[in-house]
Amino acid sequence: MAEIRQRTRQTVRQGASQGRLCKKSEISSQGFTLIELIIVMAIIAILVSIAVPIYANMVRRAKEAVLREDLHTMRTAIDSYTVDKEQAPQSLDDLVQAGYLKSVPVDPMTDSSDTWVTSESDTMTDINETEGGMDDVHSGSEDLASDGTSYNTW
Repeated sequence: MAEIRQRTRQTVRQGASQGRLCKKSEISSQGFTLIELIIVMAIIAILVSIAVPIYANMVRRAKEAVLREDLHTMRTAIDSYTVDKEQAPQSLDDLVQAGYLKSVPVDPMTDSSDTWVTSESDTMTDINETEGGMDDVHSGSEDLASDGTSYNTW
């Protein structure tokens, strides 16, 4: 038994010493060269420079889609309120309090629910309407859309 332990220790020592003594050619083949790293980083930079503008354009188009849907929803609520109550709402908060909207949506272009611009009519549009009020809503952003128009004209 002692002889087996002795041989095992010698084998371990020989393996350890062989592991420490590596040839120079084996050490240099274990990593990347500076040129290889520069090439890989250049490829990554090219891919990122292509992907970032595409991503920004997709985010912009998504915000425009949300804006269109929010405007449609609010305009429908304004029309429903006006027909049901026989008067136009005075503010977007009237639509929320009457239950036509759960809350005033956030303008995706300004990231605020306080920047909506409402247009109010001073004239009666219907014989049954008793007083003027809000009849349309627009975004508060003055930025240009992808089609070249201003968001506040939608």
